Amino acid sequence: MLRFPDPAIFVAACSTRHQLARQVRLLREENRILRSKLPERISTTPEERSRLLRFGVPLGDAIKGLISIVKPETFARWVRKGPGRRRAGRTGRPRKPEEVRALVVRIAGETGWGSTRVLGELRKLGITSVSRTTVRRILQEHGIDPAPTRRGQSWDEFIKAHAETLWACDFFTKTVWTALGPRVAYVLFFLHIGSRRVIVSEPTTTPTREWTAEQASLFLGQAEAGGFHAPGILLRDHDGKFGPAFDRTLAGSGCRAKALPIRAPILNAFAERWIQSVKRECLDHFIVFGLGHLAYLISSWVRHYHEERPHQGLDNRLIAGPDPPESPSCPIRCRTRLGGVLKSYERVAA
Repeated sequence: MLRFPDPAIFVAACSTRHQLARQVRLLREENRILRSKLPERISTTPEERSRLLRFGVPLGDAIKGLISIVKPETFARWVRKGPGRRRAGRTGRPRKPEEVRALVVRIAGETGWGSTRVLGELRKLGITSVSRTTVRRILQEHGIDPAPTRRGQSWDEFIKAHAETLWACDFFTKTVWTALGPRVAYVLFFLHIGSRRVIVSEPTTTPTREWTAEQASLFLGQAEAGGFHAPGILLRDHDGKFGPAFDRTLAGSGCRAKALPIRAPILNAFAERWIQSVKRECLDHFIVFGLGHLAYLISSWVRHYHEERPHQGLDNRLIAGPDPPESPSCPIRCRTRLGGVLKSYERVAA
């Protein structure tokens, strides 16, 4: 029985190269419309995959722009696993244990060391089955540069390294009302970075350089009496009230005043945050009459800050307050200061 060829084949055979290109574009657009109406994932049978391979493999790399029923990566996997192709088995030495690989990544991530230094740490820990090449390969597999990190110490690293002996200081102001009218009062405070404890000066309306140097001397004495490590570095800004005498007073006790760059308040963020807290939570609620009234408000706030106020930077613990009672069934009471402006909650021991 005589069979006629497929009409599409007949049309293709009678077409010019230009006409074939236009027909391919039409068929591809038709295929795209049909695919949009089908489920996102289409399963194929082994016979269908075999047919796709028979017609697709001869096209070479052009298949990437033509095939749409599956991703080009899936088609490439079919080619690798196709009939007559032997799967390549794993050769070479066995993979290093996962605990060793994890340790290599951990050391490099925490220190920024290169592969040679990491290998030295592994040797020190008794791990001798790893070579420098293996360490490099493990780091590269995890996207870590095997060369050592050659950069200066970051500001966060500087803060953490010196937290026990690092202090920050700054001024804040508050308008007080006196018999002569409103005056601006200045308060100098010193904040210990490691513990967040503060030492606050008496307020004054005349913050001269001599007065500031005197406060530096009082600060050193109070820090020693408070059981702190000897202050090593004191961060300050370029305020004109800090003079050479202030720095010399600190240097006499082995503390170096480090002037921060101009217009860089973020580098003194701990002090700036403390000013925000004392103003928003305390001073902004009061009209202050005289320096004595201001000193009383600040001392009440400092006691609340040290003993009753949890701190997010310390995992919501108190700086100097007592530990909570072991029994969670003790009654709870609200403690207030300054007429209820400052509130805290505590359990009352039975």
